Amino acid sequence: MLSRKAKFSIGDVVRHRFHPFRGVVYDVDPTFSNTEEWYESIPAEVRPARDQPYYHLLAENEEVTYEAYVSEQNLLTDDTGQPCRHPLIETLFEELPGGGYAPLAPTAH
Repeated sequence: MLSRKAKFSIGDVVRHRFHPFRGVVYDVDPTFSNTEEWYESIPAEVRPARDQPYYHLLAENEEVTYEAYVSEQNLLTDDTGQPCRHPLIETLFEELPGGGYAPLAPTAH
């Protein structure tokens, strides 16, 4: 199976192509790496291909924050410039001027 380079990087702000949520990428799987039950729960007519990058997001919609797992084909760059409000962002990232986030450097103990 040939995997391609991920379009989005850790810290990028993205939005879902069809559903009203956005989020910050905090991890990337080169291909689908979730449970079979999760995959099968997606209606067949909109089920994304397995052989593409999948992104772990600190996600938010108008009401709540949560974590999401989304295929690359269903993500677009979020160019609103608005900061994300997920509570875990401040523990993992620093906000960059002009939008987006950079991973925080690990702290020495």
